[in-house]
Amino acid sequence: MVLRDVTLGDMVRKRRYAGRIRAASIVLLPVMTVAGCGGQDTPKPPVATQDGTQGGTTNPMPTGSGGTAPPVPTSSEGTVTKDTEHGPREVLVTVKVSGGLAGVDNQLTVHYDGSYTTRSGTGPPRNGRMTPAEVAELRTALEDPAYAKVPARPSGKPVYDGFTYVVTYDYRVVVSADGDRSPALQRVFSALPDGGPPTSP
Repeated sequence: MVLRDVTLGDMVRKRRYAGRIRAASIVLLPVMTVAGCGGQDTPKPPVATQDGTQGGTTNPMPTGSGGTAPPVPTSSEGTVTKDTEHGPREVLVTVKVSGGLAGVDNQLTVHYDGSYTTRSGTGPPRNGRMTPAEVAELRTALEDPAYAKVPARPSGKPVYDGFTYVVTYDYRVVVSADGDRSPALQRVFSALPDGGPPTSP
């Protein structure tokens, strides 16, 4: 009777001990897994540096197609130039004249360097050049805020057999006619080469 009690007690103690071992292993397994993952550093992607190599943490510098920074526009003296500057052969202003008793169809084209071309109908073009002072006077008249307020279309009563003028400056077109010239427009006409718009046949 005593031997049976001892045997049953030993079995109970062994089962309890085995249960504790399993519980401890279940608790330790996630801890070991997390600790193992934390010991490995995740590699960071390389970053391009200014000299074209990889590595470091500096921000990449924008480069052109050849791997170098895009050049800054400079003049022959080495000073930085502006994109809004006009070339000497760019067109400053064009004036088209049509109508009149002879029914002319003429055009005057003035460039920023003062050179100009006059075309009368189908005849050969005539070339000329304004002085720097004359170009400055013309540009001042065109850049006058009063000229920017000149109506784009004539509003007065048309003159019989009069001329029609189409002036193009800085992508703005102004159409005028004889008898409908504002003081700002007349100032531009007075500054044109050869005494004004080309009205001769």
